[in-house]
Amino acid sequence: MFKFFKKDPIKLLEKEYEEILVKARDTQRSGDIKEYARLMSKSEEILQKIEALRSNV
Repeated sequence: MFKFFKKDPIKLLEKEYEEILVKARDTQRSGDIKEYARLMSKSEEILQKIEALRSNV
């Protein structure tokens, strides 16, 4: 009944993905390569979740 109040999980994940990419870029520029690699790994996991949700729709 109130489905329009629910947030789209894909949009939430896309927003989180973008934020992590920005953090990763800034981290790489500051020279912390280990943290950059960790953030990129996390962003890849989120991207896989997004793709899985899109394939189910």
